[in-house]
Amino acid sequence: MRHLPPGSDVSAASPFRDRCRRLGWAVGLPGLAAILGVSAAWITPRVEDRLGAEADAIARATAEPGAEPWLRVAVAGRDLILNGEAADAATRDTAHRRLAALPGVRRLVGPVGLVALASPFVWIATRSRDGVDLTGSRPAEIGVGALAEQLAPALEPGTPLRDQAHAALGGPPDFTAAATYALARLRALTPGSRIMLEDTRLSILGEAASVSDDEALRAALTDLPMGYSLGRIAILPAMIPNFRFVVTRSAEGGLDLSGYVVSDAVRAEIRGEAAAAAENGQVMDRMRNARGLPPEIDAAAMARVALQLAGLMQEGSVTVAEARVSLSGVAMDAQAIPEIDTLLRTGLPAGLARGDVALTTRPLSPYRVAMRRDGDSVTLTGHLPDTATREALLGTLRARLFRERLIDRTRLGQGAPAELARALQVTAGSFTLLAKGEARIADRSVTLTGESLYPQGARRIAVDLSAAMPQGWNAETTLTSPGATAVRTPEACVTAFDAGAAGPGPVFSPGSATLKPAFYPRLDAIAALAKTCPTLRLLITGHGDPSDPAASAKTAVANSTLDKTAVDKPTVESAVESTASLEATRLEKPETVKRPGDKGSDKQDSKDKSLAKTAPKTAPKTAPKTDSAKRAPGQTDAKPAATAEPGPDLAQQRALAIVDYLLQAGLRPDQVAIAAGGTVRPAAEGVGIANRS
Repeated sequence: MRHLPPGSDVSAASPFRDRCRRLGWAVGLPGLAAILGVSAAWITPRVEDRLGAEADAIARATAEPGAEPWLRVAVAGRDLILNGEAADAATRDTAHRRLAALPGVRRLVGPVGLVALASPFVWIATRSRDGVDLTGSRPAEIGVGALAEQLAPALEPGTPLRDQAHAALGGPPDFTAAATYALARLRALTPGSRIMLEDTRLSILGEAASVSDDEALRAALTDLPMGYSLGRIAILPAMIPNFRFVVTRSAEGGLDLSGYVVSDAVRAEIRGEAAAAAENGQVMDRMRNARGLPPEIDAAAMARVALQLAGLMQEGSVTVAEARVSLSGVAMDAQAIPEIDTLLRTGLPAGLARGDVALTTRPLSPYRVAMRRDGDSVTLTGHLPDTATREALLGTLRARLFRERLIDRTRLGQGAPAELARALQVTAGSFTLLAKGEARIADRSVTLTGESLYPQGARRIAVDLSAAMPQGWNAETTLTSPGATAVRTPEACVTAFDAGAAGPGPVFSPGSATLKPAFYPRLDAIAALAKTCPTLRLLITGHGDPSDPAASAKTAVANSTLDKTAVDKPTVESAVESTASLEATRLEKPETVKRPGDKGSDKQDSKDKSLAKTAPKTAPKTAPKTDSAKRAPGQTDAKPAATAEPGPDLAQQRALAIVDYLLQAGLRPDQVAIAAGGTVRPAAEGVGIANRS
């Protein structure tokens, strides 16, 4: 026992000892913290690695054979972060219990959901600045890794794919193909844009990355995956720094639209106004969707004034760029230059200013004048050489018009052909005889089209107009009368027939030559065409049956490969004769075309059947009588008795049925004939209807 020195104070020594004890603990705390830190740095990674390996083994055990595990586990210290969707609650609870029983686990952090039916099934892909995020639902049968592997080709190289979608039932068919297609389209959009699959509908909301990307994306949307359709498509055009709009007028009067347009709606409006402004109605649309027009400028108003300026030019261009309107080219006439100047000073929309103007003038070529009579007005357009010619023309028209308003929109211009005033007077006289129509003069050519009240009036106008034209002028008239059918040119008839005769011909039922109701629309269309095409000549070829040995023994000749040179003249003539004979029989017993359901259709059907069974026959010829006394023993007649000619086979009967229908529909006997010589088409090709005009 330690003794204090004599005279020491025991009460003073006790506080000193207490302070020493407290300071001793404080001195030991840093050392303890250092020991714990070293232990954690050494022990924690090993604990995480062990827990990760054991948890991963439990997660892999949740996978069905050949599929991915539905459970995904991450380790944070001694905590396990769980993600995934279990097929049912029992499976989820079993996995939870196994993970919670691992040595060293502090807590489980979820959630772990259950696979449910998603209706509608929505999958969303959103483009961010550093990758693509997937949300919504994905098919439960496709694992996250498998889906990411299948979607990888649609992504730009090196683009991270973060799949936060939940597994669900009810996915649409061919989901992977549709999702791959959607991700490929997402590449054309800016960050923040998204594509959504809602069941089998694809929707897009975002902004195009560039003008080219916008065009490529819209083109790709016309070829969707099989079974999918478009939903909401809201794609903003790309933003560009050099927005410009150009209207170019050609010497022929057509308009070319180029540059940029802010939306499809404005594009449609511009195209409509351009079609009305184009002299020949031809409009070339080469505009591209883009943004960048200053917000204070109205896009439609800008295009409208550009078209108005282009209308005052023979040829040239109107360009809007950097909020300035510039022109270059040839003015319509001398009057047009001050009109253009006035429009640029006072008629430009807000936000636009006058730019450079470089215009010249030249005589008009071709020199055009037009008169149009429509409804209650007559309108004059084009150019006239002087005011005297204008007043003379207006005087002629006023004297012949009683109720119609006369609207004069002509301009004065150089370049008029000789004798224009006289040609105008003659043309105006014929023009005013029409109920409605149009007269157009281009240099020395006059074209008169329209409707006359009487056929004889139309013929007289055509003759008189041509005869009264000045020397060196020519006139062409195309006039109709109420109820009259316009006659097509032979070339137009060939084109119309080829377009309407495409595809296989009518196909009869096996063993039958009776017309089906399905034949009537096509045959009626051919009959209607023949009425406007007097030069049309049709050759009808029947078809056999697949099981008809007679048909299989004959040569199958397709209608499209028949050539005029392959049909000899006697054959065609005999075919025409047989058709004329059929027409003569029809005229002796006139009948109207009957169809199933019409009154008397049964009679027509029986007639068709009897036609199929009837065969034209010739009476057998008997040998001339000879004197038996003069005939040598064993001698016979030189010519045997003639046998009856065979009747038409099934293919010919079918051709006859078609011919009979067309004749009753109004064709002349010389317009339709039956192919002779045993020609038979295969059953699959149906009846051949060929043009031999």
